[in-house]
Amino acid sequence: MKSLFGGLTLGTHATVQLEFRRADRKPVKAASIKGKGSENEQLPLYTNKDSVVGEIRVANTPGKKIEHQGIKVQLLGQIELKTERGSPNDFLALVRDLAPPGDLTSLQTYSFEFNDVEMQYDSYRGLQVRLRYLLRVTVSRSYGTSIVKEFPFWIRNTEDVPPPPPGPQPPIKMEVGIEECLHIEFEYDKNKYHMKDTVVGKIYFLLVRIKLKHMEIEIRRRETIGSGSHARNENETLAKYEIMDGAPVRGESIPIR
Repeated sequence: MKSLFGGLTLGTHATVQLEFRRADRKPVKAASIKGKGSENEQLPLYTNKDSVVGEIRVANTPGKKIEHQGIKVQLLGQIELKTERGSPNDFLALVRDLAPPGDLTSLQTYSFEFNDVEMQYDSYRGLQVRLRYLLRVTVSRSYGTSIVKEFPFWIRNTEDVPPPPPGPQPPIKMEVGIEECLHIEFEYDKNKYHMKDTVVGKIYFLLVRIKLKHMEIEIRRRETIGSGSHARNENETLAKYEIMDGAPVRGESIPIR
């Protein structure tokens, strides 16, 4: 992954670029994150206790001098509710000063390091809430608008997720249907799954007196914000699979994997 982000010329005659790196000099991995619409966004991927290091390049437009009151980079962790858009809550805030007050007359390069950062919460983009991490570069100015540019990155802590307890786990069984017409039983091999597990199960047709054309199974994510009478739920379909095409008969079963 090429980890160079930025390159947008701002209205203050400056360009800010940031290159993500790793302390061990290995390539920065990328996470493919669902963006707006059908496109995916590629973000630098880190985990808890990683060191976030990199290089920032700030350049003025040739012939234009920029007076500033200092340049800094912040590493922020934020959580924001849909009802509070524009007013995120910071649960993590680190800062590194890059340059004292002065004049920017040519391209300047600044290295930064945030070592062993506590990032125990996974990044998340949901319907009602989002949790995000970002680097914010600020070129402060005593007059006019300060130059601010943000560079998001993604946190995924799959290695920190404890596996299910050892030993057999009770399966999930559920019966649905229409009285005297359709009786279906769902069975999954266990009631808890690790994030890297494979969901395995079967669907049994115990009674079929109506014509079925096809069947789909969905994986849904449910968000719950608040508690009690103030709880709000939102469902989002993450994946959909067609598992049957045609009419089943009584006693037939369909494996799920």
